Amino acid sequence: MTIEYSVLPDPTITCQNCQACCCRLEVRLLTDTGVPQYFITENAHHVEVMKRHADGWCAALDRNTLMCTIYAYRPLVCREFEMGSYECKIERAEVLGITD
Repeated sequence: MTIEYSVLPDPTITCQNCQACCCRLEVRLLTDTGVPQYFITENAHHVEVMKRHADGWCAALDRNTLMCTIYAYRPLVCREFEMGSYECKIERAEVLGITD
């Protein structure tokens, strides 16, 4: 399968088929959006980030639905990460093992 990496969002990537691949990225907390403290930790550089499970997935992700359990309070980075964007397609390709 080949992925086209245009700068325009891919409308075929939706909430129904997203697979939450971006929820494996390190998410730095740049602003206070109300993320509950039990989802926050510090990385090696002493920067606040979202906690992740041992397998790399965000601790706030519901693994059954692949939906964010704190969506209304999600970090700014998560709010700005556009579904179907160039960055989204790159992350999906890596997580799903898709090569050009």
